Amino acid sequence: MKLYSDVGTQRAGQVIGDLFLVAWIAFCAGLGYLVFKVTNLLGVPGRKVAEAGDALSGDLRRLAEPAGDVPAVGSKLRAPLDSAAGAATKLADAGRDQAAAVEQLAYVLGGVTVLLPVLFALLIWLPRRILFSRRATAAQRFIDSDADLELFALRAMANQPMHKLAKISDDPVSAWRSRDPEVMNQLANLELRSVGLRAPARLIAEGNEIRELDQES
Repeated sequence: MKLYSDVGTQRAGQVIGDLFLVAWIAFCAGLGYLVFKVTNLLGVPGRKVAEAGDALSGDLRRLAEPAGDVPAVGSKLRAPLDSAAGAATKLADAGRDQAAAVEQLAYVLGGVTVLLPVLFALLIWLPRRILFSRRATAAQRFIDSDADLELFALRAMANQPMHKLAKISDDPVSAWRSRDPEVMNQLANLELRSVGLRAPARLIAEGNEIRELDQES
């Protein structure tokens, strides 16, 4: 699988794009963490209420134990203390619930802050990279199988813009039919560069040999 172009400018653009994507993901991750931290701070009052409620409940229960030991009136003295300790426990539970709800919200907001922009960037970046890799890999297989440049020259006439073809030849079809090596090489290179490849030297040499044989004959 071919991931990067052999053409310098195109390869540089791909590398810059990949580095930008990595930097964007890192930035979004940092921003998401910041959003999580800031949102989670809203749960601090709840956590403090929970701590205070737990402390008050513990103090009241410790006071209730000796109060209950007072002869005759111990149960009456202990009852309001136990009731107040229960109320403090409920207050602590409410504080914990509030802090937990804020923490869940912080996770959701932080996750959304990271995922949405990253997914948007991937939807732009990924299809282009996959398309390039598929086209370049397929073209590389033809080159590796010793295919000549005629196939790529033919594809250039079918795929490339007219103004680019006109720069190579006023009549590229006739040049292709007559197998003009110079025009064939330029057409093939035009098509190969569009998929991020360069024509191998051996294929260019073969084309030059064909031209020399045609001239001799």
